[in-house]
Amino acid sequence: MLDAAGISGLTRKFIGLVAANGRSRDLPAMASAYLGDLARRRGETSAAVTSAVPLTPQQLQQLSDALRSVLGGAKVSIEAQVNPDILGGLVVKVGSRLFDSSIRSKLQRLQLAMKGVA
Repeated sequence: MLDAAGISGLTRKFIGLVAANGRSRDLPAMASAYLGDLARRRGETSAAVTSAVPLTPQQLQQLSDALRSVLGGAKVSIEAQVNPDILGGLVVKVGSRLFDSSIRSKLQRLQLAMKGVA
């Protein structure tokens, strides 16, 4: 399988060692952790963005520029997801920070405020 994927050298030895130790199921997590560390070393930041409808390339670029200015100029790679349940707006997660401007959460806050009044 590694031959078909064109994997050789150190990567091939690493995968062989992981498989020999019965940890093959952990390879995707290891790859994700490595890529995350590599991005961090390059000064890149990853943002998970959820919207109700797919974002256009222009909207993604504008969002990337806005996040770059908020995050101090770091390059931002956006992982866009679509979830119609948020009704509208965006939910942006960067590291441990969450920016929720979705219509669903605004309606929930309004509902809580209305319960406090009644």
